[in-house]
Amino acid sequence: MSSKLFSKGFTLVELMIVVIVIALFSLIAIPSYQAYGRKALESQVQQEMQNLAMQLERHKSRNFNYKNFNRTQVVIPTGATGDSVKYTILIRDGDVTTQILSSANNAPGRNWAIRAEATDAKNYNYLMTSQGTRCKNKTKANVTFLACEAAGTEVW
Repeated sequence: MSSKLFSKGFTLVELMIVVIVIALFSLIAIPSYQAYGRKALESQVQQEMQNLAMQLERHKSRNFNYKNFNRTQVVIPTGATGDSVKYTILIRDGDVTTQILSSANNAPGRNWAIRAEATDAKNYNYLMTSQGTRCKNKTKANVTFLACEAAGTEVW
């Protein structure tokens, strides 16, 4: 009678292969998931900007101009503070873009401009105006309250 000893475990090579396969799956899956999250966030920003535009138009239909519109800034996600803020949406007078639409200043209130600024450089920055401009660009400096400038600008 001969006795054979059998090992009931995995070799180091087998374990290393499993670790490498898991690492490869992670390298593929994580960036795809992050891109999906960015697209969802950008859709939320576009929807919020369109909602603000609708509120501005409703305000004008009641008051004959955009002055005294009660919102000047919105953050996405709603209620976020500090590092959890992903976008800041600013609403300005379309003619004098340094001023908000309040009665306390000399803003004409004939037009509006909404700009969404991303905190992450991988996300788009957006512009929407009462004049019909809708554009996005990944470079924050290229999106002013008047237009999207330079290469990389897209219409949305």
